[in-house]
Amino acid sequence: MEILSTLHPVWQGLLATLFTYSVTAVGAALVFFFKRANQKMLDGMMAFGAGVMIAASFFSLIQPAIAMCEEMGNSPWLIPSLGFVTGGLFIVFASALLDRFSFESFVNTRHSSSDSVRRSILLVAAITLHNIPEGLAVGVAFGSAAVAYGSGTGTDLVGAVLLAVGIGLQNFPEGASVSLPLRRDGLSVGKSFFFGQLSGFVEPVAGVVGVLAALTVKGILPFLLSFSAGAMIGVAASELIPEAARESKRLTTVGTVVGFTLMMLLDVALG
Repeated sequence: MEILSTLHPVWQGLLATLFTYSVTAVGAALVFFFKRANQKMLDGMMAFGAGVMIAASFFSLIQPAIAMCEEMGNSPWLIPSLGFVTGGLFIVFASALLDRFSFESFVNTRHSSSDSVRRSILLVAAITLHNIPEGLAVGVAFGSAAVAYGSGTGTDLVGAVLLAVGIGLQNFPEGASVSLPLRRDGLSVGKSFFFGQLSGFVEPVAGVVGVLAALTVKGILPFLLSFSAGAMIGVAASELIPEAARESKRLTTVGTVVGFTLMMLLDVALG
């Protein structure tokens, strides 16, 4: 942690999101060993990641946004509310846009039906899309830590690191949930891994953008923090929890509660 604190916030955000991307790649690498993975294990990890993201959305993003608004003399509820709603609606409209795509032209394998290829491409696109706000959230958190250093407000460095760790944990089953279905639908092992890890490659890019935005446009930092929180809640509610709950609602509930509790304990105890 001491070494990390000496780095420029851009490097901090880049390293953190490279970590989250690498966990995605490790998850995608399961395709080299299995054509299928234990679905309950993946669902449990996905639910756990959703719980971590929900807790991080409040303790690492919304709470600091409210504190910064109070310090600036702004309404402590208006800007965080607008940012949160905007972030959630971004995920809703982006998902709706994906559903309108025609996938027929992507069918290029004799071993896959149109429906299976459409499903696989939609999965890759959906996970790639929701990795953008995750990377943005990590970047904004590190930028906020730099802006708020010594002031007692904003996301501190420990909170930013915990947010990156939480997102990394739920990236592992995401990488596997892309590469394994692609392999099942007829793609080669190499291509399945390539697309699986590629779905997480947007996170370092979004992370750097988030840091730069937080550092250069400090006045909108509360909005960016709450926007990231709304987007993460939208991802957890629309993608992670429903996907995990398809097989076992009980497992999903337990995983979500455990993930939320652990993230809350770590953030409160270490933050």
